[in-house]
Amino acid sequence: MEIQHTDLSVEVYKRLKAMILAKEFKPGEKLKQEQIATMLGVSRMPLHKAFQMLENEMLVENFPRRGFFVTEIDNTKLIDAFECREALEGVAVRRATKVITSGEIKYLKSLFQPFGGKHKIDVKKYIEADQEFHNSILKISGNQVLQKFEIIKNITAQTYRGGLIREPAETLPEHLEILDAIEKGDSVLAEKLMRRHSLKTQELLKEKLKSTEE
Repeated sequence: MEIQHTDLSVEVYKRLKAMILAKEFKPGEKLKQEQIATMLGVSRMPLHKAFQMLENEMLVENFPRRGFFVTEIDNTKLIDAFECREALEGVAVRRATKVITSGEIKYLKSLFQPFGGKHKIDVKKYIEADQEFHNSILKISGNQVLQKFEIIKNITAQTYRGGLIREPAETLPEHLEILDAIEKGDSVLAEKLMRRHSLKTQELLKEKLKSTEE
């Protein structure tokens, strides 16, 4: 489907970003400019601008004389992403706990209700619930700076592109603990649990990285 818009580069950027996050373009895959330009019905100028926007958001990488490639997510990049999430989501959940409504708490609980007491969990659906939980915390926090920067949302999206790092059996109780602290209005505990949630994943990734280097 061709794109028709006054600011083509923005529309091309949105389309390509959605395709990258949906894995229609695989990590490490070269983005062939002529082929994509033909597919979207645009010239190379707005396409190049779109690539630059995606590069600024760490979704693509530009290699001199080779072109643009979808960013490959290795353990080092994942650790960096989770370090950012630890800080950002710690601030977000602390603020969210102070302003959250009963309706919003009910919604957050509903995200994980389908997985309670299940021996076998649908991983794809769990990832969707997990992402929605973390994105909702950022939104509920009301922090306009956190919500303004698109790259912050991409940091979260990046951490899911390789699938789950820890199993639902381990992370589901952690999400429920965070929710319990939020519901009780304990912002200090909520932040502590959210940071611990991220740190555990970082520790596992560091162990994997160390084992591959030995």
